[in-house]
Amino acid sequence: QQEGFRYHARDLAILRGQIEQCPVLLGSATPALETLVHAQSGKYHHLKLTKRAGDARPPQLHLVNICRQELIEGFSGFLLDKMRQHLDQGHQVLLFLNRRGYAPLLLCHSCGATLDCPRCDAHTTYHRAFNELRCHHCGYHTSPPHHCPHCTEGQLRPLGLGTQKIETTLQGYFPDAPLIRIDRDSMSRKHALPEALTAIAQGDYRIIIGTQMLAKGHDFPNITLVGMIDVDQGLFSTDFRAQERLAQQILQVSGRAGRGKIPGEVVIQTHQPEHPLLQSLLTDRYEQISATLLQERQETTWPPFSHLALLRASAHKAGEVQQFLREACHYCHQINLAPLNILGPVAAPLARKAGRYRFQLLLRTSERKQLHLLLKQLLPALRKMKSGRKVRWSMDVDPVDLG
Repeated sequence: QQEGFRYHARDLAILRGQIEQCPVLLGSATPALETLVHAQSGKYHHLKLTKRAGDARPPQLHLVNICRQELIEGFSGFLLDKMRQHLDQGHQVLLFLNRRGYAPLLLCHSCGATLDCPRCDAHTTYHRAFNELRCHHCGYHTSPPHHCPHCTEGQLRPLGLGTQKIETTLQGYFPDAPLIRIDRDSMSRKHALPEALTAIAQGDYRIIIGTQMLAKGHDFPNITLVGMIDVDQGLFSTDFRAQERLAQQILQVSGRAGRGKIPGEVVIQTHQPEHPLLQSLLTDRYEQISATLLQERQETTWPPFSHLALLRASAHKAGEVQQFLREACHYCHQINLAPLNILGPVAAPLARKAGRYRFQLLLRTSERKQLHLLLKQLLPALRKMKSGRKVRWSMDVDPVDLG
């Protein structure tokens, strides 16, 4: 939870287990790298399940290079052919795209302008079902204009893919296959999600389009094909955990295929088929992939080989929040606790959200004890700073992401 009281449910469960003096069981096919390090050090017992439930075979993975391919609304011919093959055999197909809406943005064909949120440094997403432009960061929404508001001449065209667009495309290609879309927009009604999951399990739908909501924790034995429309975004993130998350996501989504007696297949569309992470997914288990990622983390001294605290701050004026963080940075240098690495102040990846400018200061140490000594002195000082009176700030220890 990253708003209000910030906590990681896993870590709180472990702490409660220590307080109550009872065992805590962490279960995952793709455990966090921090958890694996604790297992390697002997802090945790490591119990390995070497077979899938019911002795199901692992799905066969296909990496499809979509460079220079003529795509049909984001679909390669290979994926469409595989879908037709599995549907003809009476099975179900799951398509994964972690991007809701119809299109990530509207683009003017004449001047190239995009329609952005007036309160955030982000594009608005076009939702065709509601004929609305929505900001997924602050909730701003408006009707799309008929012409470009910048050049007043050009026609606005949807660019990119969202779950709604995939739904529209597949309704035309497979009109006889009942289809359902599972995302936050379609499942907003109370009880909508459990009702949809029951209907999928009963075979009422042949094609399932889903976001992260369907990535793990569901058992649909008749799903024999999983198609991942776009995985490239996770390959080039600035967050040091991005490749760990992408590997976990691909393996979790792939795990929805072939859970019954019929072997499963997974089609991964990418412009980067030679990327080392994607290549390793074809041949290695998560154990080998995580070992490679841990080696990279150790070489670059990122967690779990260091400890972080992220000071996030926002204000209506950029200068106010920058001044506050500069003073915080100066105070950290005065404390002079070595070894301490201070990164920032820098603008947050989403530099403006809901009309507030966002900056952050990252504190990194090799010893957790040193980090706690620093925060013990820093937090009272931050509360007393005059520059912080118009600033909202929070200290996130062991941040899950740096956004």
